[in-house]
Amino acid sequence: MRSHYCGDINESLVGQEVKLCGWVNRRRDLGGLIFLDMRDRQGILQVVIDPDFEELFATANQLRHEFCIQVTGTVRARPDSQINKDMATGAVELLANDLVILNSSAPLPLNMDGHLNNSEEQRLKYRYLDLRRPEMSERMKFRAQVTSAVRRFMDDNGFLDVETPILTKATPEGARDYLVPSRTHKGQFFALPQSPQLFKQLLMMSGLDRYYQIVKCFRDEDLRADRQPEFTQIDIETSFMSADEVMAITEQMIRGIFQDLLSVDLGEFPRMTYAEAMTRFGSDKPDLRNPLEIVDVADLLKDVEFKVFAGPANDAKGRVAVIKVPNAADKFSRKGIDELTKFVGIYGAKGLAYIKVNDAAAGYDGLQSPILKFLPEETALAITSRVEAESGDIIFFGSDSYNVVTEALGALRLKLGEDLGLTTDEWKPLWVVDFPMFEEIEGGLTPLHHPFTAPVGVTAEELKANPAEALSNAYDMVLNGVELGGGSVRIHEQDMQAVVFDVLGIEKDEAEEKFGFLLEALKFGAPPHAGLAFGLDRLVMLMTGATSIRDVMAFPKTTTAACPLTDAPGFANPAQLKELGVQIVSNEDKE
Repeated sequence: MRSHYCGDINESLVGQEVKLCGWVNRRRDLGGLIFLDMRDRQGILQVVIDPDFEELFATANQLRHEFCIQVTGTVRARPDSQINKDMATGAVELLANDLVILNSSAPLPLNMDGHLNNSEEQRLKYRYLDLRRPEMSERMKFRAQVTSAVRRFMDDNGFLDVETPILTKATPEGARDYLVPSRTHKGQFFALPQSPQLFKQLLMMSGLDRYYQIVKCFRDEDLRADRQPEFTQIDIETSFMSADEVMAITEQMIRGIFQDLLSVDLGEFPRMTYAEAMTRFGSDKPDLRNPLEIVDVADLLKDVEFKVFAGPANDAKGRVAVIKVPNAADKFSRKGIDELTKFVGIYGAKGLAYIKVNDAAAGYDGLQSPILKFLPEETALAITSRVEAESGDIIFFGSDSYNVVTEALGALRLKLGEDLGLTTDEWKPLWVVDFPMFEEIEGGLTPLHHPFTAPVGVTAEELKANPAEALSNAYDMVLNGVELGGGSVRIHEQDMQAVVFDVLGIEKDEAEEKFGFLLEALKFGAPPHAGLAFGLDRLVMLMTGATSIRDVMAFPKTTTAACPLTDAPGFANPAQLKELGVQIVSNEDKE
């Protein structure tokens, strides 16, 4: 039906007749002439309708926004004075000699000129219209380019694309599973995979050596900007490769994608331990574009009489730390500091002390703060000296349990970086390594990643004797404060896996029930193996400058995991439920 795309028309086609199909992006009637901006997935082209073609002109008079049309005409160059440098096709136009209305359009429920006047509910309900907008179309095309680049790299490096089951057993990924009732095994359920974790390990035990898959994953969890109930992973697993080797090859892939698609050289990725990331930045995915850092000062405050500081400073599980914000003392009024205090309160902080450095040369007399009356002069000056404070700086304090201070100051650091324009627009990647093997929860330990992550540098006996101090052989790739992907070396020895289950309080019978097939496979010469999974949606979100993964997914869900387009989820037919052996119990029935 067409010979070219609108966006591909250029000066090399001047004088040629072409046939185009697309939509009316805009129609302008200038009396003697009608101008159409015609759009398809490749771009927009100006089409000119001359009144000398009476039948053609009459048809063009019927056109409205988003009519679907076919146009045949001759490409011609625009006069120099009429070249539109803001359009890729702005040097040419099409003089139409034939116009066919393929389909009309009802009045539009969306503003097609931009999404700001459209609610998210509208955009998702009429997603097929929203996706026509050039901004959204470009993101979908870019996403396709990313997945093509991933496949090329994986194929060129000996990885096999292998599919894994969607209907499976639950996997321990830390979120609720989506369950699917079985008709043939009444009362039993499949789980949609939170990741292909167990299957990709089994593929390594099968001798496939290098596996990858661009795969759907499902997690029933509370949503936010970078979370969806179904999302896409670039899933990778290897045999006989160390953590360093896995990091090297996946870094090479990501660097290549950025270079090829954005002409951005990310350079060598630095490495940072989990402990350093949490200490300096209050996050295991630090945004290095932000120059602000957290500095510990507990050792300077152990002997002060001010219990707000002295208590946590002398508590092994406490923390006292500060953030120095350069040249910002005059930017925070009492009201502004109160607003920041409310902000850190979200993270459990009970207050936000501060010191303004009005005149560094004046020493203690140049400082301003309500807390100075509680601090000896030498202590206040030791704090300003440690953070190298200068005139005009302000220092914010966090004093509480380690977790509260770290999370609150980590969040405050990000907020201040954005609000004060300190966060740059550079690309700042890094690897975070040496994660704790476990984290403490009420009543015991839980794996920081998953229970198949191998510890680093300890035997099974040593791990059992001191699990809380063990580090895992895990690694996360972080870019601009976003975790792009995470992975680890996996446990491939029965004894080590048994110890990990024991530390986690997973009884032998429970382990057998949940992971029996994996434990059985470990008996038969399982190779050392390691892997990593990237969040494709997050990667594309960052590369396109979108603020939510919903804007790089064709048909996402709302923040309540609903689909306005299809009205999913919906109620099942009673006959279907009966066939599945499932009964809906209302709250009244429970009572």
